[in-house]
Amino acid sequence: MVTLAKPMAFFYRDFLSNASYRFAFIAQIMRIFLSVITFYFLSKLFANTISPFLKPYGGDYFAFVLIGIAFIDYLEVALQSFSSTIRDAQMLGTLEAILVTQTEIPMAIFCSPLYSFFMTSFRVIVFLILGAIVFGFDIGKANFLGALIILFITIIAFSSLGIISASYVMVLKRGNPLNWIFGNLSWVLGGVFYPVSILPSWIQNISYLLPITHSLEGMRMAIINGYTLPLLLPNIIPLSIFTIIMWPLSIWIFQYGVKRAKADGSLTQY
Repeated sequence: MVTLAKPMAFFYRDFLSNASYRFAFIAQIMRIFLSVITFYFLSKLFANTISPFLKPYGGDYFAFVLIGIAFIDYLEVALQSFSSTIRDAQMLGTLEAILVTQTEIPMAIFCSPLYSFFMTSFRVIVFLILGAIVFGFDIGKANFLGALIILFITIIAFSSLGIISASYVMVLKRGNPLNWIFGNLSWVLGGVFYPVSILPSWIQNISYLLPITHSLEGMRMAIINGYTLPLLLPNIIPLSIFTIIMWPLSIWIFQYGVKRAKADGSLTQY
C-alpha cells in the first residue's frame, strides 16, 4: 500500500484536474467517432487497391487502420507526457518544491503519465468497441492476453523514449528534436496507415528498427488473427530487446540530466 500511495496521488491529482473539463472529455469521444467513420469509408475506397498487402491481416483495411490509429496514441502519450511534466514543473516553479520533499524526481516523472495512459487505454477500448458494434470489426478470434502482453512491453519501450525526451528538456529547456524525429518516423514508417510491406525494402529495414512497427504488427496479429503467444514471438522478442536496452539507458540518461542541470544551476530554470 505504501508503494502505491504516491502513484495513486499523482493519478488522483490529474483526474481532478481533467474532471473539471467535461467538454474536453465529450470532444475526445466525438473525435474517436469521427475518426472511425472517416477510416471506415476510406477503407471502402482503397481496400481493393492495396488488398494484396492486407492478406496477412485478413484483407480488411478498416481493421488494419483501426488498430494503427488506436494504439499509436500510446507512443504520443509516452513522448509527450514525461517531457511536458518537466517543462510544466519548471514553468510553474514546482520542480524546486518537489526536490525538497521526499518525492524524488524519478518518482514524479514515472508517475506523471499514469492518468494519460489510463485515458489512452479508455480511448483504445472505445475505438475497438465502436468499430466492432457499429462498423462490424470482427474481434471474435482476438487473443486479448497476447495483445495485453504486447501492450505492456510497448508501454515500457515507449516510456524509455519519453524519459530520454524529458532529460533533453531538463538540460536544454527548449526544443525537442527527439519527439519530432521519432514521432514522425513512427507515423510514416511504423505501419500505422499502410502495411510496412508496401514500402521499398531498404526503407523496411529502417521500419523494423522502430518499436511501433513490431507493436502494431503484434497487436494486429493478436486481435485480427488471434495468434497464440508462440506465433507472436517474432514481435514480442524485438520489442523486448528494445526495452531491455533502452530502459536502463534512459534511466542513466535521466540521472545524468539531473546531475548536469544541478551542476549548471539550471534545474528549475525554463
